[in-house]
Amino acid sequence: MDIARLVAEQREFDGLDLSGAALTDVLQAGPLLFRDCDLSGADLSEASLVQAVFERCVLDRADFRRADLDGARFAGGGGAGVRFGGAELIDAVFTDIDLSGAHFFDTLLTDVSFTGCRMIGAKLTGCRGTGYTIAGSNLTLADLSGCGFRGQAIDGVRFDDANLSACDFTKALLTDCRLIRARLVDAKFAKADLRGADLGEPDDGELRYLKGAVISHAQAAALLATRGLTVV
Repeated sequence: MDIARLVAEQREFDGLDLSGAALTDVLQAGPLLFRDCDLSGADLSEASLVQAVFERCVLDRADFRRADLDGARFAGGGGAGVRFGGAELIDAVFTDIDLSGAHFFDTLLTDVSFTGCRMIGAKLTGCRGTGYTIAGSNLTLADLSGCGFRGQAIDGVRFDDANLSACDFTKALLTDCRLIRARLVDAKFAKADLRGADLGEPDDGELRYLKGAVISHAQAAALLATRGLTVV
């Protein structure tokens, strides 16, 4: 199959095997639609993918580094180790997609949303921009060090074993979230509402980084119970 010719003549791609293909220089300009395609290992680095749509695509190790993905939508599918380093993702939307092990280092993230995503081991440290929202997603073992969640309402997110060092949760509201064994060194929780979060059993070193947060009576009792104290 002549991938270059096939891709250059289309704007919509259904069920194509584009694994390992070098696509940057052959894609048409303008919004593109990829549906049920295999893009594992594909090279889309520095590609213009403004308002592109990726539905149920396989993205294992796909390379989107330095690509322009403003307004892009990713729904379903996904794959391990997809790379977005240095890409521009303004107003991008990720829904029900597997981004385990994804790399977002030095990515521009402005008004980006992640909903229902599997982001185990993803790396979002060093991102630029005004931020993103995460809901109903699994970020177990993810590296979020230095990320900002100031004033956000965060619902249904698992941060178990995640690196939250130097994250800013000031005035954030966490509902149905888990922070079990999360690394909290230098994180900011001033006026954060953690009453809807499972804090696990943080040791004294981690607990001090929750200074200024609001927790429930039951949470306080549970934390004291791990230290041999009983609240009555």
